[in-house]
Amino acid sequence: MQRQLFKTGNSIVLSLPKELLDSLGLKNGENVSVELDKPNNRLVISPVEKPLAASLDEDFAKQVNDFIEKYRPALEELAK
Repeated sequence: MQRQLFKTGNSIVLSLPKELLDSLGLKNGENVSVELDKPNNRLVISPVEKPLAASLDEDFAKQVNDFIEKYRPALEELAK
């Protein structure tokens, strides 16, 4: 796949096609790691692993919050 670099402000930008981003599970605004593979004269772009909390789906997070609210007194007693 061949891409063209272009200038935006003081930066040079490499756009990536949606199909490639989708195959890596990347979305706009997410972080990637960019490394230089000098022996092979290549750039290596990899997804940055998301922290567990960021990768939880909203439904599961809501269930956890509901559980904590429902059992807060018992959880606080156990924490003593």
